[in-house]
Amino acid sequence: MIGPDSLLYTAASFLVSFATAWWIFKYVLRIAVDKNIVDNPNARKLQKEPVPVLGGVAVAFGILAATVIGGIFCDMSKVYPLTGIMMIMLYIGVMDDILGLSPRLRFVVEILVVLALIYTTGFAVNDFHGLWGIGRLPQGFAVCLTVFAGVGIINAINMIDGVNGLCSGYCIFVCTVFGVFFASFGGTAGAFFAAACIGALIPFLCHNIFGLKSKMFIGDGGTLLMGTVMTYFVLDCLHGDVAAETARNENLGLVPFALSVLAVPVFDTLRVMTVRMLRGRSPFAPDKSHLHHLLFEFHFSHIGTTCTEILLNMLVVGVWWTAYALGASIDMQLYAVLLMGIGVTFGLYGLLTCIRKRDTRFYHALLRFGDRTHVGHSRWFLKCRERLDR
Repeated sequence: MIGPDSLLYTAASFLVSFATAWWIFKYVLRIAVDKNIVDNPNARKLQKEPVPVLGGVAVAFGILAATVIGGIFCDMSKVYPLTGIMMIMLYIGVMDDILGLSPRLRFVVEILVVLALIYTTGFAVNDFHGLWGIGRLPQGFAVCLTVFAGVGIINAINMIDGVNGLCSGYCIFVCTVFGVFFASFGGTAGAFFAAACIGALIPFLCHNIFGLKSKMFIGDGGTLLMGTVMTYFVLDCLHGDVAAETARNENLGLVPFALSVLAVPVFDTLRVMTVRMLRGRSPFAPDKSHLHHLLFEFHFSHIGTTCTEILLNMLVVGVWWTAYALGASIDMQLYAVLLMGIGVTFGLYGLLTCIRKRDTRFYHALLRFGDRTHVGHSRWFLKCRERLDR
């Protein structure tokens, strides 16, 4: 557990990133509007009007400001290489938002970025920490496995960006879980950086959900940046100083834990890509087959969809925690996470599709429940919108 001073510095990291992102947001929004850097509606997207799409830039500024100050209070040497890699991903994502890069080029860049992350931080998935009785892995295999996992995580985060607040809200959830985990096992730099990410994401989330004139999407720049951060957290969890600290607890499954935190986007992306390939299409071809698209067909609002997917992921983390607390082996922890992760993505999608086709009473009850998640005309929602759009 990190000490009181480190907790104070972590709180300061949150406040600095929050204040920076909140202050710079309006300037980034003005640039996006003036230069017409917007996300235009089409048959696949859910918005009806063009929306500015540089939110990731504001988030990046908040994280960078807190990271620079963080170096005064603790050793951030492992984080500094990450910030440079984040800027590369932000640049590529913004170029994609403006010019529309090919999926193949983005895929190559993602591979190179994960390799750079391995080289600069020294982190890799090189140890299963007792899962299936496996310890250290050969270096070559570890690098290949890390690239596969890292590219998968980056694309999973990118693909959930289809609903207002979903990507940023989900990333706040992930950063919170990893931040608590790092703080619990003495990972001061990891906890500090997680707090910086949370602080930078909250102002964007508020404008994204409640804003009308101030609404701005996080864009591919933001999703690729946060996907890189999520990859770093997983690698830090499995290889960093925290992994050495948790080695004292032989029953703590680090691999099941990391998978549980990212379960919904990872398993939903696997489902979508599998279906696309079975139909003879590219796994990166855009469509409306994600879980959040299906929830929209059940009349869920943007807020309702976001909360539902975060709650589903919390359920998976809760299953892992329960298995761990009950003394289940690391293998059983993984099987519990796999079963629940597949259940809330593959299983739930299939169940909802079946209910919709049969047009049962339960289907109409779900539609009515979805209708109740629309709070855009409630007094508190309109008051928040009025304050943000001033």
